[in-house]
Amino acid sequence: MTAKITPPKRFARAGWALAASAAYAVGVAGFAGCGQRFVAPASAVAPAAAQTSASCRRCHEKEFAAWTPTDHALANRPVDPTRDAAALAAFPPTGRMAGQAAPDLILGHRPLWQPLVPAAGGRWQPHELAYDPAKQDWFNVFGPEGRQAGEWGHWTGRGMNWNSMCAHCHMTGYQKNYDATTDTYRSTWIEHGVGCLQCHGPMPANHGAKDAPKEKSPGPFHGDRARMQQTCAPCHARNELLTASFSPGDNYHDHFRLTLPTERTVFYPDGQMRDEDFNWTSVLLSRMGHAGVTCLDCHDPHSTKTILPASDNLLCLRCHAAPSPLKAPVIDPTAHSHHAAGSTGNQCVTCHMPVTNYMQRAPRHDHGWLKPDPRLTQELGIPNACNRCHTDQSVAWAIEKSEAWYGAKLDSRQRARARAVAAAQAGAPGAEVALLALIKDEEIPAWRATLLTLAAASAEPSPAVIVAAVAGLAAKDALERSAAVRVLGSHAPSRDRLRPLLRDPVRLVRLDVEWALSTELGAGTPERKELDAYFALTLDQPGGRLRLGQDLANGGQLAAAETEMRRAIEWDPYSPGIRDTLGFVLNAQGKAGEAAAAFFRGAQLAPEDAPAMMRAALAYAAAGRPTEAETALRLAVERDPRFDRAWYNLGLLLAQADRLTDAAAALKKAEEIAAGTADYPYALATVLLRSGDRAGATAAARRAVAIDPAHRGATEMLRR
Repeated sequence: MTAKITPPKRFARAGWALAASAAYAVGVAGFAGCGQRFVAPASAVAPAAAQTSASCRRCHEKEFAAWTPTDHALANRPVDPTRDAAALAAFPPTGRMAGQAAPDLILGHRPLWQPLVPAAGGRWQPHELAYDPAKQDWFNVFGPEGRQAGEWGHWTGRGMNWNSMCAHCHMTGYQKNYDATTDTYRSTWIEHGVGCLQCHGPMPANHGAKDAPKEKSPGPFHGDRARMQQTCAPCHARNELLTASFSPGDNYHDHFRLTLPTERTVFYPDGQMRDEDFNWTSVLLSRMGHAGVTCLDCHDPHSTKTILPASDNLLCLRCHAAPSPLKAPVIDPTAHSHHAAGSTGNQCVTCHMPVTNYMQRAPRHDHGWLKPDPRLTQELGIPNACNRCHTDQSVAWAIEKSEAWYGAKLDSRQRARARAVAAAQAGAPGAEVALLALIKDEEIPAWRATLLTLAAASAEPSPAVIVAAVAGLAAKDALERSAAVRVLGSHAPSRDRLRPLLRDPVRLVRLDVEWALSTELGAGTPERKELDAYFALTLDQPGGRLRLGQDLANGGQLAAAETEMRRAIEWDPYSPGIRDTLGFVLNAQGKAGEAAAAFFRGAQLAPEDAPAMMRAALAYAAAGRPTEAETALRLAVERDPRFDRAWYNLGLLLAQADRLTDAAAALKKAEEIAAGTADYPYALATVLLRSGDRAGATAAARRAVAIDPAHRGATEMLRR
């Protein structure tokens, strides 16, 4: 076989990183098996703090009263023996495990809450069985089948660890305090739930005192809605933590990496939420968010309720009735919706903020304010609000109605984006061209970042993508600069352009540059320290260990990198990405057989990934194990019958084994699929010549030369 497994120039390529999501799930088996009451370990003791929500009450009674019954205030709390007794007594016996401690803490409030079960090493784990206060019953948040023990996302696993995945959004003043040496936590907090300090930040020591200077506002950023909104964003977004030091008023992008709609399993191609994405990405992708609409334009921050009812459209008509404060389009709901006043279909939120249930019973409105587009349902399987309501009608019916009512308005930028994103995610030919065309006049920075990231999905970005990324380095928005850096960071000739951004004002961008230039950062430099602090933040998770391993590999410390990646696999044995990256590290160390086994196991864990199975085949071939290589190649073409490169390599492998008839059949298949590749008919010509079919060999060689007149092998064969 002529193809080889080539170790990557940098192990940090985005496509190999573990997709460690903020999609926290929830907990494993039972808790009340022994009936013992859990005594909080020393790690749970809160640090001394004068400022708690209770201390604000004296001067802010109205706000305190509005906050007290909210999901924020009750986001995490101790078990109340009286209030929770009936619920805990009804906990299903099948969920209990002998010897499991009873819960002392509860995660969440409405529409469900989960018992927090203490575990070794200062851990708490939210149980997979949750309680529905409205229906007064228990149910599995993962659905009837649940998850299997040993999975990263099982309730006993690290993907469901409260200290790492939940507490920073459910507690006030939370510090994880993970010790990577002992793999233990000594987590601390100021108070349970999301309290005043978490959103307003600490006040001056003399705040509220009679002799204190009069303050213009109760916080350093109060009244600045853009900054106030960024205080909501950390917990209302699917994101990755970059630091553990976010304070109210900080720039969101200094502390978090936002998840964008680049993967089909996370968002739908039009930007609708698919997985548990919360709301912030949707707002940033939306026309309304881009126009300046903030959380506080619709929600009271203390009660969390909408400031006007949404059911009768009063909330939306604040801006969409004349005169509009934001110059929004003036809309008559009845004329616009074609539904009778007072009906469900007449409500703005029904059509533009459809509801999806997460965790089985947690309904959430999409905050992208998108147009319902049944044609995208027909083409790409994207849900539309029409058929969500009219479940007895077909998609064709919804297309007919919507196009009769709205006509050309539906053939909008939203539709063009969705088609381009879906094509890119599917690896369709020409997808890059459509994405780059959209970037040129895209107004929304989060979409520009998304489109650029998708355009650079191939291993080697095209010259046109490089040009777009270079332009993105000067973008005003940090998301777009970050995307540009990640594109150019995988393109060695362009890395010099990144060095000035080591001084970017936003940490997100700096970290991406530091990651791309990590081997050039001197020990002890501010850049190296910032990058190392980022690595240290997630060493309690397999994704963090993988990231550290990638950095070690980039620096040539392959044995240490292998150690970190094997630890990551131990913590998440079912991740294909970790095994794939380990395969490259093993291959770089000359451990061909172990590398092949890692690639093959990774490919098994990604049953639809044909290229992953071909990598395993090439690794087996390099290790001198042709039988396993053939098995893997046949699995690759079984997964994707039009995978021409796999058919080609299968043909070469069979030819090496003198199985010439089978080899010719595989090579013919490759040529049939990709008729413009000269190597395929040339390889077939060599096989036919060995078989004694000179006429067939000559014809195949001529086809190769017709494709590539300079093809040395084919021209030499014909000359002879």
